[in-house]
Amino acid sequence: MSHPPETDPTRTQIDELVTQTPASGRRHSVAFVAVVAVVATLGSLLFGYDTGVIAGALPYMYMPHAAGGLGINSFEEGLVGGILLIGCAFGAFFGGRLSDRYGRRHNILLLAVVFFVGAMACTFSPNLRALYPARFVLGFAVGGASATVPVYLAETAPKRIRGTLVGVDQLMIVTGQFLAFAMNAIIARGITGGPEARVSTVDPGTSVTINGVRTTIEAGQCYTWDALQQVADAVTIDGGNGNTWRYMLVICSIPAIALWIGMRMMPESSRWYAVNRRIPEAIGVLKRVRDESKDGSIADEVSEMIEVNRREAAITKWGLGQVFRTPWTRRVLVIGCFIGIFNQTTGVNTMMYYAPKVLQAAGFATEDAIVLDVLTGLASVIGSALGLWLLARFSRRRVIIGGTIGLTVMLWAMTAVFLLGINPHLDDSGNVTSGMPPLVPYLVVIVIVVFMLFMQAGNAPGTWVIMSELFPARMRGAAMGFAVLCIWISNAIITFAFPSMMSRLGPVATYLVFALINVVAVVYMYRKVPETKYASLEELEEQFQQRYA
Repeated sequence: MSHPPETDPTRTQIDELVTQTPASGRRHSVAFVAVVAVVATLGSLLFGYDTGVIAGALPYMYMPHAAGGLGINSFEEGLVGGILLIGCAFGAFFGGRLSDRYGRRHNILLLAVVFFVGAMACTFSPNLRALYPARFVLGFAVGGASATVPVYLAETAPKRIRGTLVGVDQLMIVTGQFLAFAMNAIIARGITGGPEARVSTVDPGTSVTINGVRTTIEAGQCYTWDALQQVADAVTIDGGNGNTWRYMLVICSIPAIALWIGMRMMPESSRWYAVNRRIPEAIGVLKRVRDESKDGSIADEVSEMIEVNRREAAITKWGLGQVFRTPWTRRVLVIGCFIGIFNQTTGVNTMMYYAPKVLQAAGFATEDAIVLDVLTGLASVIGSALGLWLLARFSRRRVIIGGTIGLTVMLWAMTAVFLLGINPHLDDSGNVTSGMPPLVPYLVVIVIVVFMLFMQAGNAPGTWVIMSELFPARMRGAAMGFAVLCIWISNAIITFAFPSMMSRLGPVATYLVFALINVVAVVYMYRKVPETKYASLEELEEQFQQRYA
């Protein structure tokens, strides 16, 4: 391949190139951009699926090896979730750099392979020592997708639908989580059933309470793992359906295959070609994905790309060191980091990754908890769609602060339900007794569903939009990378800590901690977070210099 020219073409040369250059592939219908979006956002769907599927798999992992599980405890449960998020941090960091160097399409193809390898490695892990690195690999793919897919969509889509497609990318993430919860429910309810183990030996006279009835345990019979945990020291296990977690995780490989096949037929980003001065290739791609009657002149768009490249090249990029040394940019970076950290300290991932665990603590059987988790995913999808409308209708501050206030109220409500409705009906072993009113566990379901609506409609979209508009051009790359790293690290810490908090502190103290943190978050956002909707990026930079210098 010939080297790109050292100088940019003139407008006359661009017009000639547009006339002479054929489309990079067969010209498709106007809907081809939608096809590109659907294929590319399979990466975002995998993002959602791979982070959500663990919620249903963990109850089976708790079962002993003899029953097909991994025999994990609450500390190891936190590691299973947290290691994936550490992989996400590395994937987000390196994914953006790899896509800048080798191309967005190339990077998504590579990530599809990593998704597949990670999913299969998780599925066939014989023990936790093998599962941990497999989860890290899967997390690397998730983080890489989070850094690459939105950029590919933004650079491929016409201006008239760019915002919509980038919004659809976020919608596909929560759709992936919803599909994960739905598949978990189908497997747990309709295929393998809830966690069950077969008893090989049992101490004479051992009995447990099942559905309110005292039942004598007999050797050779299968019982729910919820029931057997009550008499774990009196029985030995020789079988069960603990391998169900493998069926849940292997499904992750199917969208990965579809992503790899689909991206093989998709074009590279025209913007990436233009940045690398490969103008004929950029024109060829635009001819394939643009309808000039609706999207305007291709020559005009190429000229605009070249001009943007010139302006960006003229800007002296700042590293993190210079950002921290300059008072006003340091203040802006700190605000951005706290916005991201408070996005995680809402406790959203305690609901997303561990909803079945919370529902079990409220008194639901494991199988029922996995099925009810589908409502969490559905609320996320509805909330995400609502968030697109709210951001268009209201200011950024109103959306993020209003959403965080709603989350805070729900966390106090969760604390109250466990304190007043559930704790008084626990026995000495921490199991819910039959005297608890049947409505109380469903109050926990309602709180989780409303929580996810507030999260996806308010805090989540507000966080990402404000962060994308907050940082001036000269520091955007370094600052955004650092802020996103803070998000992934805080996500990993909370995901790791939550199971241990639930087992040692209990639900009341755990959710009280999150409620108090969110009170601080609301006050901080009200006092510190600027409005970014009604000013250009250049105007915002001037305002920050005047305010924080």
